[in-house]
Amino acid sequence: MKLPVLKAKDVIATLEKLGFQVDHVTGSHYIMRHPDGRRAVVPCHANKDVKQGVLRSIIRQAGINLEEFKKLV
Repeated sequence: MKLPVLKAKDVIATLEKLGFQVDHVTGSHYIMRHPDGRRAVVPCHANKDVKQGVLRSIIRQAGINLEEFKKLV
């Protein structure tokens, strides 16, 4: 299944819909935490698109599947 092309701010907004919140920022990486303990790291580099492999990793870290993520975007 093909992944959407997204900017980092769109990925962060989608994770916030799932209940994640920005825990802290280290350099250009936003560390997102969910109340149940899951975490996901979103790199935010100068308004560039998030690469497909990185997006797949973020979805895996969030503990959801690709279909769920695509519905929320």
